[in-house]
This record gives sequence, C-alpha cells and structure tokens, in this order.
Amino acid sequence: MHRVHNTKIIATLGPASSTKEQVRDLFDAGVATFRLNFSHGDAKGHRRLYDIIRAVEAEAGRPIGILADMQGPKIRVGSFATREGVPLVAGERFVLDTSPAPGDVARVSLPHPEIFAAVHPGVELLLNDGKIRLMVESKSHDKIHTVVVTGGQLSGQKGLSVPGVALPLKPLTQKDRADLDTALGFGVDWIALSFVQRGVDVREVRDMIAGRAGLMSKIEKPEAIKDLPAILAESDAIMVARGDLGVEMMLEMVPGEQKRLVRAARSAGKPVVVATEMLQSMMETPTPTRAEVSDVATAVYDGADAVMLSAETASGKYPVAAVRTMSRIIEQTEQDPLYHAFMAAEEGRTVAEPTSADAISAAASEAAKTLNAAAIVAYTDSGSSALRAARWRPSVPILGVTTRAATARRLTLAWGVDVVLRDTDPVDFNDMAKIAVEAAAERLGQPGKHVVIIAGVQIGKSGGTNVVRVERIPDIAKP
Repeated sequence: MHRVHNTKIIATLGPASSTKEQVRDLFDAGVATFRLNFSHGDAKGHRRLYDIIRAVEAEAGRPIGILADMQGPKIRVGSFATREGVPLVAGERFVLDTSPAPGDVARVSLPHPEIFAAVHPGVELLLNDGKIRLMVESKSHDKIHTVVVTGGQLSGQKGLSVPGVALPLKPLTQKDRADLDTALGFGVDWIALSFVQRGVDVREVRDMIAGRAGLMSKIEKPEAIKDLPAILAESDAIMVARGDLGVEMMLEMVPGEQKRLVRAARSAGKPVVVATEMLQSMMETPTPTRAEVSDVATAVYDGADAVMLSAETASGKYPVAAVRTMSRIIEQTEQDPLYHAFMAAEEGRTVAEPTSADAISAAASEAAKTLNAAAIVAYTDSGSSALRAARWRPSVPILGVTTRAATARRLTLAWGVDVVLRDTDPVDFNDMAKIAVEAAAERLGQPGKHVVIIAGVQIGKSGGTNVVRVERIPDIAKP
C-alpha cells in the first residue's frame, strides 16, 4: 500500500525524473502530487510527463495529483557586451535604461516600461536573486539612475525585483495563457499561479479556469501578504514560495511569515504548501544537512498540508533518496508527542464558521476524539467535506470517499486525507454508511472500532455536508 502521511509530499519532475520507472519510484517513495514546472520545457514534454503519471496511477490503483506551475512575469535586465557581464562596485552609479544596446560597467537595458512607471527615489532594486542591491536616486521616462548598495558580478538576463512596490503587472503573461490552456487541456488537477499581488489577480484567473482545476496562489511577494484575506477567498490553496519571498523581504522575516501564512490558510480551510530549498543539499549529496531536516520538520509541526521538493527531484543527483528522506522526516515528526500537542492546540484555536457544514465537521472531529475512532470518513463530491474535516487536524485518519476522479486527485495534497475512489454512487444514505465502513475496514482494519461519517443527505450535491453518523467496523472485518 502506498505510504500515507498526514503531511503530503509534492515532487517536481524534470531531467532527473522523466521516465516511467523514475516516476513510479518517486510515487512508491511517498509522493502524492507531481509538479510540472512550466518555466521549463514545452507542451510536448509536459504532455509526455502527464501521460506517464496517469499510467503510474492506473498501475498503482491510487489517485495521483498533478500540479501545473505557471511561470508568471519575469523581469530581467538585458544583455552585456561580454558573456561574463560586469562588476558592480558599492558606492558607484549605475543606470537602467530603455536602450537595446549591450550593457557595460555604467548601464544596462531594462526592457520593462512598467518598472519605470512604478519606481521612485529611495526604492531598492534587487538583482540576481537579491545578491546585488541598487538604490534609486532619480528617474526619467527612459532612465533609472541608481547607486550600488551591494555590489557583485552582474551578467545578462538576470532577474530584477522591486520589494515593497506593487507593480502594474498581471500574473499571466501571453506565455502563461498558452500554458494554462495547454495544462487544462491535459486535465491537470491544480494550477499554481505565480506573481500574485492582489485578490483581484486571482479572481481573473479563476474565471479563466472555470472549475476545471483547483487554483493555488503562490505567495512570493510582500504585496500578496498585505492582501492575503482577499487572495485566500479567491484561491483553493496557497503555496508559501519562500525562495522568491526571501528575495523580496528581509530573510529573517520569512520564518515568521511562513507560520502566519500556514495558520491563515488552515483557518480558512484551504490547503497550504511550504516550498523551496527544503532539501537543497541533496542536489549533490545523498543526505541532507541537519538544518534542512529541522526545516522540513518545522513545516510539519506547523501543520502544513504538503511540503514540496523542486530542483531536488527535477535535476538533482538523488531524487528518490530526497523523497524517502522527506518521508522519514515526516513520519518521525508526526510520531512525536509534541506534534499531537501542537495539532491539538491549533484545533482549539480553530473557530467554526456559522454554517451547518462547519458545525458538522467540528462535531465529527470531537466525536472521533471522544470515541477513539478508527477514522473520520468524509463522503464527498467536490472535496469540501474532506477539506472541512482536515481543517480541524483531527487525531484520527480521514478517508475521503468519492466517485469523482478529479476530486480524488485534488485531495491528494490535503492534510491527513487518504482518498478512496469508487466506481458508483450510493443509492441512499444507508448505502453510503455501509460503503464508508467497508472503506475503513479495508484501509485500516481495526474491527470493532467506531467510524465517524460525515456527508450530505442530498447525494451528489456539492458542499451540502449536513449529517454526522457513527458506525462500527464489524468484528469480522479483516485486519
């Protein structure tokens, strides 16, 4: 049986993980959802990986999620006269302009007019992943005059960011629109949206997706944190993209923001993914650093729904070992008594919304704890019942039973949810209860223990969770 954690693992596919055998090995090691990074590759290559994942899914007999990550706008400087670029020295002046001529030690092209409109004196510009810092002294319609604050070697096509300034850019470029159509045409389960700044950005893309996939907003800019309630309201999930976030704000602020973002998403009942450089050293070595182990464990202790591997599995030397290592860290952390204490403390802070569905899920969590139940079984059409159950981080497993493959696949990144995909809908609520007990017996055994069932009495109607029922696994159930 595929290993199931409360905290799920997302792995990025790439040159180091592009064959069916490699994808199957990653799945067997503990991956629940695979990420296709549309910043690299082409439609043909992504389609091949999509087909491989679906073939592995069919062989394994368990749903696998697929996340398509859009590139988003990339602000880059132009080229230089030499490939190695130029050294920028602290205290010297440097100009960004609209001229297409190759750059030199005094200037370089910045082919993004929106930056000229947005910046003003006193604004910092970060280049090359924040390694180089420039301070804007003055500007005109075609030139930005700066002084070098932190120097370094600057070569062509390096990225530029403007922390603290909301840029007049949409999160989808023309490339992204084409990639979005491609990914939705495949049938991916999640779309990850880059360069989110405001809730309205998400709403526009949500309208384009039109329910064909879940929408995950990547929180990688401080402006997104300022408008987080609106972004959460429009998103199906969020990702804490710590790499870009760490460039846009002071590094020491990122851990606290990570915790606040995880808590906010949990309170909203939306899955939250923690990403970027979690086991980065395993790009080159078969074991991680102690600090990386602690970093992964911290995300688990915080109650993140999933943790993500990027280059570690896409292009690293030890992709399967990285997943196995992450899986062991999760298992060990979730066995720690402190983990259960943290989850119980967070459950106490969770406030039920004034809806029957939230009242039912809260009651189910409490009943499962009181009865020491084998599981909470959420019979779900859209996935909302299972997500509401997961919001309370209960102390027992959650089985999400559904007849919709799309729902089953989206739930693969939800905290604590083990998905059971069935072929036919129940005929009535009694049949639903029977199926729930059978699913619990098959997955968990534990004859004689209680099962807490939540569902809607109007079978097939999304979002109608309004019944909680307690059943018992028969004593004759197979262990």
